[in-house]
Amino acid sequence: MKPLFPLVLVGLLAGPLSDLPAADKSGKAAVEPFGESHVYKRVGERGLRLYVIKPSDWKATDHRPAMVFFHGGGWVGGTPVQFNEQGRYLATRGLVCVQVQYRLLRGAAPEEPPTQCVQDAKSAMRWVRAHAGELGVDAARIGAGGGSAGGHLAAFVGMVEGSDDPADDVKVSPKAAALVLFNPVFDNGPEGGWGAKRVGQRFKEFSPAHNITPDDPPAIVFLGRNDNLIPVATVERFQANMKTAGVRCETRFYTGQGHGFFNQEPWKTITLAEADKFLASLGWLQGEPTLKVPETPAPGTEPEQKPAPKSKKP
Repeated sequence: MKPLFPLVLVGLLAGPLSDLPAADKSGKAAVEPFGESHVYKRVGERGLRLYVIKPSDWKATDHRPAMVFFHGGGWVGGTPVQFNEQGRYLATRGLVCVQVQYRLLRGAAPEEPPTQCVQDAKSAMRWVRAHAGELGVDAARIGAGGGSAGGHLAAFVGMVEGSDDPADDVKVSPKAAALVLFNPVFDNGPEGGWGAKRVGQRFKEFSPAHNITPDDPPAIVFLGRNDNLIPVATVERFQANMKTAGVRCETRFYTGQGHGFFNQEPWKTITLAEADKFLASLGWLQGEPTLKVPETPAPGTEPEQKPAPKSKKP
């Protein structure tokens, strides 16, 4: 079992997430996930792992909320380090956080659907819920978060039935109780949905946007207005359909930002602070975010683009 990364960092609490020790802000991607390593399932001889980040005052008798994070990478790449800093910060706020390794479609045919990805996502959620007692977690308050394809998996475990690993104990629910989604590719339908070639006519089996029901969990969605994979209209339609179903869905849009913007500062800190407020509104966190948020225009309050005034000349 790997040792926990130190959770209490003055720079993390007092400033944006870029205010980390030099080893963490060198510009090089982290190579190891933060947290305790656990094998949550085996596929043949391979053990798939997840990484648990605990608060510094954690006790096994706690009943804390938890967030399970899925990394992005188009279902073909990425590793469970993407949410190292978000998980570490939320642990300082009292949550147990988990990062998940899942099987990728690297080398698969372009028409191969992400079946093993969604199966692993559900298996990971079931493992966390089944081990809630020893993790100090409230089994009724396990949320899911992710970016891009990881956002799809997070939405999937909150919204889509079926596609279970045949080896799973289906008596244990994989359903997330809250969703924190960073530019998620959660619409896989034929009308411009991302990943439509992979899922084809089976899109209703995979697309969270096509499986909205009144029992879906509350969600917050972050998107850059210049995202070249996910149109703003796709997220707005998702939000409207969630609200029609009676499900809370908040959105935050950021002018001039493209896909994956939340991985860079100042947007990493800004979006994390908004996620903090969202989780606090659910009663999962107490008080205000402890991050120092950079002063930038609030999402959704960008200046309106007005037409240039007409010339008074004839």
